[in-house]
Amino acid sequence: MTVTAASQEGAIFRQDVLGSRRFSNYFWALICTIGGVGFLLAGLSSYFKINFLVVSDPTDLIFVPQGIALLFYGLAGSGVALYQGLAIAWDIGGGYNEFNKQTGKATVFRWGFPGENRRIELCCKLDDIQAVRAEIREGFNPKRALYLRVSKQRDIPLSRVGAPLSLAELENQGAELARFLTVPLEGL
Repeated sequence: MTVTAASQEGAIFRQDVLGSRRFSNYFWALICTIGGVGFLLAGLSSYFKINFLVVSDPTDLIFVPQGIALLFYGLAGSGVALYQGLAIAWDIGGGYNEFNKQTGKATVFRWGFPGENRRIELCCKLDDIQAVRAEIREGFNPKRALYLRVSKQRDIPLSRVGAPLSLAELENQGAELARFLTVPLEGL
């Protein structure tokens, strides 16, 4: 999460949230594309008995069952790569958290999948914010996230999904936001 703070005498506090345009997603999309296309071409090579690959010669493979299995893995890998590529292009989960003292509003905005609910935008009054809550869960599936506790609503998540924040980063971001909003920081 990138924090851009203080504009117009410290009246606006904005945090940019990184969505699916992370290095790890680019890396895995590339790996799935290479693997999926490779398996697909190997399966097609075994069917047509024409070598479509430059690194090996799968024309000697028997189409049933080896070529069919290669085609299946190629289609599955290409499908996963397509999904990852579209998620990166649409920047799923990306957005911002903005707290504006001039208008008295807090806005949490995220991009979703295309369709009716692509724009996910939650707004509330700054006066309704009771606290900034940090959730820390260690173990096999660790979770470190910041939430906005709003009266008469459920807690609104502020952190990005994916790799958990470091404890120092979580504490700094939570303390900075709580200080800006003049509300308590819970959970640390």
